[in-house]
Amino acid sequence: MSSNPLEAVDIARDYYNSEDADHFYSTVWGGEDIHIGIYLSADEPVFNASLRTQERMITHAEKLSKDSRVIDLGSGYGGSARYLANRFGCHVVAYNLSEVENDRARELNREQQLDELIDVVDGNFEELPYKNEQFDLVWSQDAFLHSPDREQVIKEASRVLKPGGDFIFTDPMQSDNCPEGVLQPILNRIHLESMASPRFYKSVAEKHSLKFIRFEELTEHLEKHYAAILRETQKNEKELQANVSKEYLENMKTGLQHWINGAQKEFLSWGIFHFQKPSGE
Repeated sequence: MSSNPLEAVDIARDYYNSEDADHFYSTVWGGEDIHIGIYLSADEPVFNASLRTQERMITHAEKLSKDSRVIDLGSGYGGSARYLANRFGCHVVAYNLSEVENDRARELNREQQLDELIDVVDGNFEELPYKNEQFDLVWSQDAFLHSPDREQVIKEASRVLKPGGDFIFTDPMQSDNCPEGVLQPILNRIHLESMASPRFYKSVAEKHSLKFIRFEELTEHLEKHYAAILRETQKNEKELQANVSKEYLENMKTGLQHWINGAQKEFLSWGIFHFQKPSGE
């Protein structure tokens, strides 16, 4: 684990740049995204469930159009950026720390003829290279948990958001009433000392001039998603071993089970946050 912000960023970058992680996530997680899905059935494909999360999140946004500027923090393979650009014709900055993921995102953008609408930018979201009040929508899916300084991430999101703009994100969290110490196996897995909670995000968002609009509680899908990923991993394990190390797969299966257990015991929380930057500030 690391409490050093720069070290934590390097750990996350090295992990997602690794050949094992790149092949696993691009194969098992649906190919477009690396985030949690909303499931209608236990055996639903991960890709379909992931797309439904994007569709549900966008119902929280207001006034999004082709003239809007959007930034996706921790954009992974760029699936959400492509979804937003394709649906609304808006300009999207896909901001992500993994150069390997970003190269794949650029390739997919070109294949889908969306590269003129999407700028893929390398960087960590604790320090955004943009002036104040540049974006109509700040968006993120399941990325902030990797930051050792989540308050700084929220502060930056607020800074670059225009007055009246929306901040919409998801993040795997500990529940507000989670007992101390029970999430250590998960924390060991993500190399950090803590997780955020719904109460934490509401508090720091308010501190940094963001108005709380809604938290759509969807924790039931956390267990469903990690169970689906575990089943896909086990089902395709022989094929995965051609490109992914046995050690990585064993660690992944163990880690996925920790997430499932935490969700089953109600130690975890997940859902869609919607904050807004008040107009006239």
